[in-house]
Amino acid sequence: MADKTLFEKIADREIPADIVYEDDQCICFRDINPQAPVHLLIVPRKPITRISETTDHDANILGHLLLTANKVSKQEGFAESGFRTVINNGNDGGEEVPHLHLHILAGRKLNWPPG
Repeated sequence: MADKTLFEKIADREIPADIVYEDDQCICFRDINPQAPVHLLIVPRKPITRISETTDHDANILGHLLLTANKVSKQEGFAESGFRTVINNGNDGGEEVPHLHLHILAGRKLNWPPG
């Protein structure tokens, strides 16, 4: 059996995290290296390596991640002021953990282009 990813260990409570939301499909917690005043990660419990490796069978979980971003933005109080969602893919895309996850950045004006 392959080693668990960092995010699987967080979801399984083997590593502590500041969890703000969870359900049977995903978990959302605060990033330990925040790039904005609010920086949350939404991670599917299903271990999917990256967005480029998803298939049509992953459509429901991908949609669920976005709906969870909406739910968490309201719960945490930044839905009205705005937020950014980001999914990194591969080395050039900034991926650091090989487990699909969605970043939510909020709490300040986010400029464009991002960098």
